[in-house]
Amino acid sequence: MTISLHLPRQNRVLAALPVVEYERLHPHLELVPMPLGDVLYECGDSLRHAYFPTNGIVSQLYVMENGASAEIAVIGNDGVIGVTLVMGGGTMPNRAVVQSAGYAYRLREHILQQEFNRSGVLRRLLLNYTQSLFTQTAQTAACNRHHSVDQQLCRWLLLSLDLLPGNELLMTQELIANMLGVRREGVTEAAGKLQRARLIHYSRGHITVLNRPGLEARVCECYQVVKSEFDRLLPRGLSTHTVDSGRLPPPSPTHSAAVYN
Repeated sequence: MTISLHLPRQNRVLAALPVVEYERLHPHLELVPMPLGDVLYECGDSLRHAYFPTNGIVSQLYVMENGASAEIAVIGNDGVIGVTLVMGGGTMPNRAVVQSAGYAYRLREHILQQEFNRSGVLRRLLLNYTQSLFTQTAQTAACNRHHSVDQQLCRWLLLSLDLLPGNELLMTQELIANMLGVRREGVTEAAGKLQRARLIHYSRGHITVLNRPGLEARVCECYQVVKSEFDRLLPRGLSTHTVDSGRLPPPSPTHSAAVYN
């Protein structure tokens, strides 16, 4: 068994908050597990919480009437699931499902809206994040229409790796095909090309990236467009407004640690 600390400021949005705003939110942040395949929201669900992941990845999927689905965005420790809470919608426009297991801090609807209405730094961060999420959604649609499955797979792998600490992903070809909205045979062929080029190693749902620069050289421009927009709109690590961690309140015992195999 391994004990791993999960702190709220491992999330990029929470990390950028000034200490006064962070202290107001901290007592209301609840650490929750995100098991692989868990559905946080279905399309049309009323939103009761926003989720700030510290690790793991959540896919936003558009689901057709016949049950087919395609991924329109991925969210990890760079963002928030349920940002529509502060945009006036009140419901989830798509399915949110855990693509890579991890943890998130959950915040109740009225607390988030209350802080948003203060017009502080959190408001600016959430609006910036929403713009970057729009960019990712639009670029994904363009990529799926105009680029090869090889390039789409490279984009998907790189965006996922940016949200994880290592170079490994657990994902079957069938699930990848569902995410990209393509046939499984297309993913099998694309993954085979990348493996023969020694860019990845794939075995029984376990993907290891062997050569990230090689993937970056092979990917379409869509990956860099999305990455550049996130980096432009959202700071990495602590913002200049945030004082050193010594002044921050320690996490409560129920929020400070998670145990997993």
